[in-house]
Amino acid sequence: MDKMRMESENIQQDNVKKVEVLFPNCVTETRGEDGKLHKAVNFDLLRQMLSGSITEGDEAYEFTWVGKKASIVEANKPIRKTLRPCKEESVHWDTTENLYIEGDNLDVLKLLQESYLGKVKMIYIDPPYNTGNDFIYNDDFKMSGEEYADEIGTINKDGNRLFKNTDSNGRFHSDWCSMIYSRLLVARNFLTSDGVIFISIDENESGTLKLICDEVFGESNFIAQLVWSAGRKNDSKYISVSHEYIFCYFKDAQFIKDHNIVWREKKEGLNDIYTEFDSLKKLYGTDYAKIENELRSWYKNLPDSSPAKEHAHYNKVDEKGIYFSADISWPGGGGPKYNLLHPVTGKPVKIPSRGWLTNEKTMHEWIEEDRVDFGKDETYVPTLKSYLKDKEYAVPYSVFYKDGRASSKRLATLMGDKVFENPKDEEIIQRLIEMCGTDDGDIVMDFFSGSATTAHAVFLANLHQNKRRKFILVQLPETIDPSKSTAERSKKVAKNAIALLDSIDKPHNICEIGKERIRRAAKKLHEDNPDATFDDGFRVLKLDDTNMKDVYYAAEDYTQDLVSMLESNVKPDRTDLDLLFGCLLDWGLPLSLPYTSETIDGCMVHTYNDGDLIACFDEKIPESVVKEIARRKPLRAVFRDSSFSSSPEKINVGEIFKLLAPDTRVKVI
Repeated sequence: MDKMRMESENIQQDNVKKVEVLFPNCVTETRGEDGKLHKAVNFDLLRQMLSGSITEGDEAYEFTWVGKKASIVEANKPIRKTLRPCKEESVHWDTTENLYIEGDNLDVLKLLQESYLGKVKMIYIDPPYNTGNDFIYNDDFKMSGEEYADEIGTINKDGNRLFKNTDSNGRFHSDWCSMIYSRLLVARNFLTSDGVIFISIDENESGTLKLICDEVFGESNFIAQLVWSAGRKNDSKYISVSHEYIFCYFKDAQFIKDHNIVWREKKEGLNDIYTEFDSLKKLYGTDYAKIENELRSWYKNLPDSSPAKEHAHYNKVDEKGIYFSADISWPGGGGPKYNLLHPVTGKPVKIPSRGWLTNEKTMHEWIEEDRVDFGKDETYVPTLKSYLKDKEYAVPYSVFYKDGRASSKRLATLMGDKVFENPKDEEIIQRLIEMCGTDDGDIVMDFFSGSATTAHAVFLANLHQNKRRKFILVQLPETIDPSKSTAERSKKVAKNAIALLDSIDKPHNICEIGKERIRRAAKKLHEDNPDATFDDGFRVLKLDDTNMKDVYYAAEDYTQDLVSMLESNVKPDRTDLDLLFGCLLDWGLPLSLPYTSETIDGCMVHTYNDGDLIACFDEKIPESVVKEIARRKPLRAVFRDSSFSSSPEKINVGEIFKLLAPDTRVKVI
C-alpha cells in the first residue's frame, strides 16, 4: 500500500516536470540540501534551446523589487500542515457547502490547491492597502524573535505572522509586493477557465498591483479597473480622494471570447417603475394617455438620487407595457429611402434625412408587430417602440456610485455597534457576484475575509437570484487589541468588538467577528424573507501543524525497517475527523461534501461523499472490517499505518482489495 504524502503539493517540482515534457534534455539531477537527488533545470541549456527568443543583456522590460525571487520560492514551497475541522464553531456542519478557514492565507491556499484546482468561479479580495498603518503578512519565517521584536516591538502568538508595514520601513513597497505576489501566484490556480478575480485597492499601491496582476494573470486577461466612488471626504488638505479601485482579471480571456460569454446586470430602479406602472393600471385601466401623463409626473417628482430617474425616457405606454420612442433612422446616414403610408391618413409619412433603419420588408414586419409608433399624421417621422421589459439588462459600468458610510452603518446595526473599521460594501460585492455570471454550484472565494463581507454578499446574491452559490473564506485570527490602535476612533471600535465577543463568550480575534457577522446576516435575511431557502451555514476549519508526530517522515523517506520501529506516527491529540480531513486534502477532495460514520465490528468507519473515500483509523482492524470496506468498492480507502502489526497483514489487505475492489486506491497514513 502507498504512503500518503501529508504535505502540500511541491509546485517547484511540478514546474520542473512541465519543462521536462517540452525540453527533456534540459532537465537533470542535482543533490539538494537534504542530500537527496532532485530533478532540476539546466538553465544554460534551456537558454540555448530558446536562443531565438530569449532576452540577453541587462536591458529588458520587467517589473521587479527586492524580495521578488524569494516570494516566488515561498509560493512554490510545500508545507507540512493541515486543516482541522471545528464542528462546535460551525453552523449546519452536516449540510452546508460553505467553508470558513482560520489561518495564514498563503498556507491555507497551498493546502487547498489540489482540492479546488480550477474549481473557483470568482475570487474577491480586499488585501491590506499599504497605507503605512496596515498589518501585512510576514513571510520571512527565518527571522529571529529578537530581530522581529526590534523591527515592530511585538511578537504575536501566531509566530511572527504579521508586522506593521510603516512608510519608514526601507522595504515599504517591496514587502507589500512580496506579500501579495506570492498569494496571487497560488490563487490563480484556483480559477475556472471562465473564472475571474476582483481585487480592491486604493491609490497607494494601485499602480504596483496592476503590474503584478499583468505578470501573474497576463496583460491580455485584464478586463477593467473599476472605480468605487464612496462619497466626499472632508479630512484632506488638497483633494478629497473619494474613490477606490477594483482590478478585474479573467483567468483566460481567450476562453471567454471563444465561448461568447458576456456580462450583464439588471438596471437599477426598474422594480420601482414596474410597481408604479402596476398601480396606475389599476387606477386607469386602458386609458394609456392618462397613465403616460401620471408616469411622467411620477418621474419628475423623483429625487435625483433615485436610480429609476435614469429611465425617465421610458414614459410611453401601450397594451404591451412601457416603452420609449427610439430613433428609426439609419445611424450616420445612407439608409434606404422608400414611402411608408400613415395608418390613419393613408398618406406617405416624412422620410428621415438619414434614411430608414431597415429595409422595406422588415419595416412592414415591424408594423405588423405594432413596433412602429406613428405620429398623429403623416408630417411626423415615425419612431420605433423600445420596451423596457426588453432592455432590463446592460453591460456593467466601470464606476460604482455608493456611499461608503452606508455599509458601515448597516454592519453596525447588524452587530449592535461599530465593531469593524471600514468594512467593504456587501451590496457592491453582491453586484460583482451577479454580473460576472456565477451560477448554481459556483464557488466564490475570499482569502482576505476580514469582517466576512463576501459571505454576506453571497447570501444576498443567492436570495436575490434564487441560486446556490458557495463560499470559501480565509482569515488570519488576528488579535483585537485597542492598545495597538493609533486613532481614538480605532480604539473605540476595537473596544466595541471586544465587548461583543465577551457577550458571546468568544476569543478576541477578527475571525470571531466574521463568524458572528455571518450568523447574524443569515438570521436577519430569514427574518426579512420567511419563505426563503438558502445555504446559511459554514464549516469552520483551522490551520494547524501536521497531524503526524515530529518523527514523521515523508512518504519517500520510509523504509520497511523504519516502519517497524514506529508504533504510531499520529499525534495523540488528533481525532478521526482531523485525520479524515487531512486525507481529503492529501487526496485533493473538496472539504464541503457530506459524510457518514458508523461502527462495523467494533471499528469506526467513515464514508465520504457516498464512497469517494472510506477511512478507518482504528488501531487494530480485523479482516472482517477490511473486507466490508472493500465490498463497498470505494474510489479510495485509507487506514492508519499502525493498524496492521506486520507486513503480512498489510499484504493481506492489499490482496483483499485486489480481489473485491480492484479499482480502489488504497493508502495508509
